Amino acid sequence: MATQQLNPEASSKVLERLRGKHVLITGTTGFLGKVVLEKLIRAVPDIGGIHLLIRGNKRHPNARERFYEEIATSSVFDRLRQDDNDAFETFIEERVHCVTGEVTEPLFGLSGDRFRKLAGGIDVVINSAASVNFREELDKALAINTRCLENVAELARQNKSLAVLQVSTCYVNGMNSGQITETVIKPAGESIPRSTEGYYEIEELVRLLEDKISDVRSRYSGKMLEKKLVDLGIREANHYGWSDTYTFTKWLGEQLLLKALSGRALTIVRPSIIESALEEPAPGWIEGVKVADAIILAYAREKVTLFPGKRSGVIDVIPVDLVANAIILAAAEAVADAPRHRIYQCCSGSSNPVSLGQFIDHLMAESRANFAEYDQLFYRQPTKPFIAVNRRLFDAVVGGVRIPLSITGKVLRMLGQNRELKVLRNL
Repeated sequence: MATQQLNPEASSKVLERLRGKHVLITGTTGFLGKVVLEKLIRAVPDIGGIHLLIRGNKRHPNARERFYEEIATSSVFDRLRQDDNDAFETFIEERVHCVTGEVTEPLFGLSGDRFRKLAGGIDVVINSAASVNFREELDKALAINTRCLENVAELARQNKSLAVLQVSTCYVNGMNSGQITETVIKPAGESIPRSTEGYYEIEELVRLLEDKISDVRSRYSGKMLEKKLVDLGIREANHYGWSDTYTFTKWLGEQLLLKALSGRALTIVRPSIIESALEEPAPGWIEGVKVADAIILAYAREKVTLFPGKRSGVIDVIPVDLVANAIILAAAEAVADAPRHRIYQCCSGSSNPVSLGQFIDHLMAESRANFAEYDQLFYRQPTKPFIAVNRRLFDAVVGGVRIPLSITGKVLRMLGQNRELKVLRNL
């Protein structure tokens, strides 16, 4: 899919197609969801209404209250407030509708009547709610990345004209290699039955996973239970051809929707690694720590010297505003065109790739020249090198250092010193 800002012609079509439409968005407490919301408010002023499904919490049990305290206060809306704060406040008062609900509960935790009213009052649902933790406990990942999509499918069952847009990830391709197309992905591991319609039959697999989760719960508790559920998720993901629980359960979610919405309007948008904004709402805008940020932080704090990977390998990153544009374009297409299944991959690797070597070189050059401008990131000018090495060499080096440190740690504990070695913890 094109990864460019909206051009005037495309923008006019979006305005026309979304004029008067009502959109339900999940996941607006997250990074991408906020950017989609901001863009709709700023660029589609004639939209009929924006409905936000928000889970209440201890501090803010009501969705509207949590929206005003935790979402509307975000710096993502600074541009809107600076341009015309009164207009922004009027818009969110009149056309942003907050629904208190939980994506993982049946019918979002709503009554049957309230759920039917919600379904009947919207034209498109954008599901961006997800657990993006690669090592999430399997039960939690399965609930939010797979099972909760039964609620999204039920919305469509109760509103035959509803368009569904599911935010997935490019990495549902799992351990497959080579060119990955905008199609249903075949598992790289253990075989899973495939329907003649193209999707994979996952019901039996999900039941098997839930049985294994129940077995683990019956035998462990507390922190050990959490660890065993994390281990179970990674083990099952690897068995079927994925590196982590996140991408495995997102693939399962795709299959659930492809089957449930057969013959209906379903668009799956697969972003790659989402990073800071290119232009909107402001260049460089970001919230929270993303995938590449953890690497940058580790280098800035001088905790990383070696990084496993090939310098020629592509790091497929995509600015968050380009992903938001892709979602809004896809939503406008889905509500106006004939219902069918569409899959769009929103990435940069094939058209504007950044290699690991380039990433490291840019990071080190910027650090040397301007470290003082990032006073929250760098304590001092970094002096250590940052080198990409072959994975086997990396494992050998780390293993060679870990063994004597582990022995030293055990000796110290035998002598009554229970503190973990800082170096070993960093490894």
